[in-house]
Amino acid sequence: MNAKSPAPLSGRVALVTGGAGGIGTAICERLSTEGATVYAADISGDSGSVPAQVLHVECDVSSEASVSSVMQRINTEQGRLDILVNTAGIEIEKTVEETSLEEWNRIFAINVTGTFLTCKHGLALMREAGGGSIINFGSYDGFIADPGLAAYCATKGAVHALTRALACDHGPDNIRVNAICPGYIDTPMLQSFFGSSGDIDSLKKEVRRVHPIGRYGTPEDVANLVNWLAGDEARYASGQLWVLDGGLTAQAQQMRL
Repeated sequence: MNAKSPAPLSGRVALVTGGAGGIGTAICERLSTEGATVYAADISGDSGSVPAQVLHVECDVSSEASVSSVMQRINTEQGRLDILVNTAGIEIEKTVEETSLEEWNRIFAINVTGTFLTCKHGLALMREAGGGSIINFGSYDGFIADPGLAAYCATKGAVHALTRALACDHGPDNIRVNAICPGYIDTPMLQSFFGSSGDIDSLKKEVRRVHPIGRYGTPEDVANLVNWLAGDEARYASGQLWVLDGGLTAQAQQMRL
C-alpha cells in the first residue's frame, strides 16, 4: 500500500489577519485543512468563530507594536512564516463630503497601513524560510467605484499598487505577492449593506441578477483562491490582481437595464 501523501501545505506556517471575520474564518479553516499551521489575528478578543485547530492571536494591524509582537511570537513558536493573508479591513459607506478626516485616517490605517505593517514585519521571517506567499485583499472597488464608498475605493486602489511594488521588490527573495479583489461576497459586511436598504429581498435579487453567474460569492469561494495562491501550483503567479466577482465587472452594466 502506498503511503499517504502529505497535505499540500504541510509544514508551512500561515498568518491570516482579520481571521475571525467572515472571509478570514473560511481562509483559516481551508489553510488548516490543507496542512498549514495557522494563526488567526484579529482585533477582537473573541475567538469563537475561529476553528479549534487554528491559533488565535489578538492584533491591531494599525499598530506597529501590535504587529511586531505577533511576528515575534510566530518567530519564537515556529521560526518561520510561509503564508501571509491580509484580510483585515473595514468599509465606510459615505461620499468624500460626508467622510470626516478621522474616518478617512481610520480606514487608511486599517486597510492600507495594516497591510504595509504586516508585510514590513513579516518579510524577514519569509526570507528566513526561503520564500513565501503574501496575499493581500484589494477589491473590485479598486478598479471601478460603487456610489458612496469613496474612502474605501481609495484604500483598495492603494493596496493594489502596494501589492505590485512588493512583488517587484521581493521576487528575488522567492516571495510572491498577489492581491485578491472580491466583488459581492456573502459576509456580515455585505449583510450590513443590505440591511441599510428599504426592500432587502428585492435588493438581494437585483444583486444576484446583475452577476453573469446568477449569484454573489461565498467566503469559501475566496478561500479556494487563497489556497491556490498560497501553494506551489501558483509558483509563477506574482504581482497580479485577481478579480473574483462572478463576472460582474466583465460586462457593460448598462446592457443589463
